[in-house]
Amino acid sequence: MNVEPPLRVRAEIDLAALRANVRALRARAPRSAFMAVVKADGYGHGMVPCAKAAIQAGATWVGTATPQEALALRAAGIGLDDARVLCWLWTPGGPWRAAIEADVDVTVSGMWALREVVAAAKSAGRRARVQLKIDTGLGRNGGQPADWPELVEHCLKAEAEGLLKVTGIWSHFACADEPGHPSIAPQISVFEQALSYADEAGLAPEVRHLANSPATLTLPDTHYDLVRPGIAMYGVSPSPEIGTPADFGLRPVMTLAASLALVKRVPGGHGVSYGHHYVTPRDTTLGLVPVGYGDGLPRHASGKGPVLVDGKVRTAAGRIAMDQFVVDLDGDEPAAGAEAVLFGPGERGEPTAEDWAQAADTIAYEIVTRIGSRVPRVYVNE
Repeated sequence: MNVEPPLRVRAEIDLAALRANVRALRARAPRSAFMAVVKADGYGHGMVPCAKAAIQAGATWVGTATPQEALALRAAGIGLDDARVLCWLWTPGGPWRAAIEADVDVTVSGMWALREVVAAAKSAGRRARVQLKIDTGLGRNGGQPADWPELVEHCLKAEAEGLLKVTGIWSHFACADEPGHPSIAPQISVFEQALSYADEAGLAPEVRHLANSPATLTLPDTHYDLVRPGIAMYGVSPSPEIGTPADFGLRPVMTLAASLALVKRVPGGHGVSYGHHYVTPRDTTLGLVPVGYGDGLPRHASGKGPVLVDGKVRTAAGRIAMDQFVVDLDGDEPAAGAEAVLFGPGERGEPTAEDWAQAADTIAYEIVTRIGSRVPRVYVNE
C-alpha cells in the first residue's frame, strides 16, 4: 500500500461543513433562492469543489466576480443543468461573446457595458442574459440612480429586438456588517425605487437580490428573490460584531496545518528571525513552522500570529519570513514532524481565521482568501 508522505503544509477543506453551512443559511432565507459566491477561488477554498458542494446542498445560483471565473465553472460542467452562473466584474473588451455562448448571466452597470453586450449578442446570434446593477450607495460598481432611466430604456429596446433578456436587478450593501448603520435604510430605499421604476417601465426580471452574507444573517427584509452569501458559506463570520460562526450555526470549512520542520534547544538571549525582534528570555526550545508570507500568511502578524503545537497555543516569535516562522515552545520538545495548526474551526483549541485577522489587524476574509496556490488543498467529506 502506498502511503502519502506528510505535507509541509496543507489546507484541509471540509466539504461536509460547507454543505451544512449552505443548509443553515438557506434556512434563514427559506423563501429565497441561494447563490453560492465562489469568487477568488472560492475565497481560497477551491472554486470548483466548493461550487459542487454548494449545489449539492441546494444552491441554484453560483456567483463569480470575473468572467474568467464564470467560464472556468462552465468548463468544469457547473451550471449546465443544475444552477445558473452570474459574473459581475467586467472591463471594456471583456469576453462578452464567450460568456453569452456559455449561457452565463452577465452584469451590466453602465451604458458602455450594455453597448458591448448588445454587440456580442449580435455577433453570437444568441440572446444575452443580463442582470442590471444599481449603485444604491456603496459607490463601487453599478449604475447611478440618475442614469437608471437611460439604462432601463435601452435594455427594453434591446429586449424588444431579441438581443437580451434582463434576468435580474441587484445591488450590494456597504455596511450590512455593522448593525444599525445609517446607510442601510437609504440603500434599501434606493433599491426599492429602482425596482419600482423598472417594473413600471416593463422589465420583468427573474430575480431581485441585495443580501450578502451579513444581510442574509441579520436583515430578513432584504432577502427578496435571492440571497448571495459569500464568506458565511465558508463558515467565517462576516463581522465579529454581529456574531461568531457558532452563533449562526456555521462551522469554518478550512483548517490550515503544517508539520514542524525542526525543534531545537537554544540558550537565553538567542535572536530569532530577521531583525532579532524576538530574543529568547531564557533557555528554551524553538519550533520551525515551514509556512510564510509566500504561502499567504500575513507578515503583519509577526510576533502575534497564533498556532497550536503540542496541545498549546504558541505565538509567532519574531518576523514571519517568506517560507517559515518560529514559535517559542517554552521548553517543550515535540518531535520534528509534529502538527502545527495555524487555524481551523477552533473545536480542538486551535486558533481561528478570526484570531489571525485580529493579529494582523485585518478581516478573516483576507486570511482565508490569501492562502496561496503553493499550499495544497486537501478535500475531505466530498
